[in-house]
Amino acid sequence: MDIVKLTRELGKAIQQDERYTKFVAAREANEKDDELNELVGKMQLVHMSYQHEASKDDANEQKLQAYEEEFMGLREKIMNNENMKTYEAARNEIDEMMNYIVGLLTECIKGEDPETCEPPQEHSCSGNCSSCGSDCH
Repeated sequence: MDIVKLTRELGKAIQQDERYTKFVAAREANEKDDELNELVGKMQLVHMSYQHEASKDDANEQKLQAYEEEFMGLREKIMNNENMKTYEAARNEIDEMMNYIVGLLTECIKGEDPETCEPPQEHSCSGNCSSCGSDCH
């Protein structure tokens, strides 16, 4: 059995998955969004200006604070962009799928039965113990 060949087949299957096609469409929409790309460019310039100022021996704290505030304002605008929201949701779905696949492979490498094993469930804690059913207390 050729593991590389099987991996390539898995790659093809992933590229046919609805989550992948949504991710690609969202990425392409981001690339075509001139307003979003302008905001990203501005944010990168502000970040470089911050880094330049911070590297000085006599860095001006007021300038640093102003850069940080401008950076956070631009980040907020970027994250509120509809194309970016769609992209982030699609990226999260892809990340979940890939984490599950890697977790499944990890269980197999540990010697678990490939037909029945499941990766351990990750819990994100909201602080309300009844929200996820976990007994972590």
